[in-house]
Amino acid sequence: MLTKEFYLRDTLTVAKELLGKNIVRNINGHKLVARIVETEAYIGPHDKAAHSYNNKRTKKNEVMFEEGGHAYIYFIYGMYYCFNIVTEEKGKPSAVLIRAVEPIEGIEYMCNLRYKNELSNITKNQYKNLTNGPSKLCLALGLDKNLNGIHLFSDILYLEDVGYNNFDIVETTRINIDYAEEARFYPWRFYIKDNAWVSQK
Repeated sequence: MLTKEFYLRDTLTVAKELLGKNIVRNINGHKLVARIVETEAYIGPHDKAAHSYNNKRTKKNEVMFEEGGHAYIYFIYGMYYCFNIVTEEKGKPSAVLIRAVEPIEGIEYMCNLRYKNELSNITKNQYKNLTNGPSKLCLALGLDKNLNGIHLFSDILYLEDVGYNNFDIVETTRINIDYAEEARFYPWRFYIKDNAWVSQK
């Protein structure tokens, strides 16, 4: 299990070092494991793409102001959830969006959560799209508002380092933040090169 100190560091460093780490989710007697393959950093105080830009504090983004190691899960488009990991010290509202993961263990149950179907019944295209996006992975791992604010050091949800680090990292601009003016050009998106589960190359 990753320690609290891992998350208390610079957000860009954490965003890159989260790549290759496993998310472990225990739900309804099932252990789900997925490898993080794509992240985006959001550094609130001076990032126009962040919910906490200019240190704006609301009921929705309150958990971003907590110390690193908490889950920040929010609702978008009235339909989907996004899973973020809070970083840095308390009072510095920053977080890393988990954009895509590679399913490792418990894939059968992931399919049930995501598609309400068995693994053997889904198409190749459905399997390819199981967890290759922020809202998709939340569905597949059962991440919703009930876990917003939870710390990542419990049996319910935690991250672990299994020594997977033999890969190159691509650094590029973030996605779907055209409203963010100059911040949309920040190279704060990171993903594992040539990984099939990345949301967008």
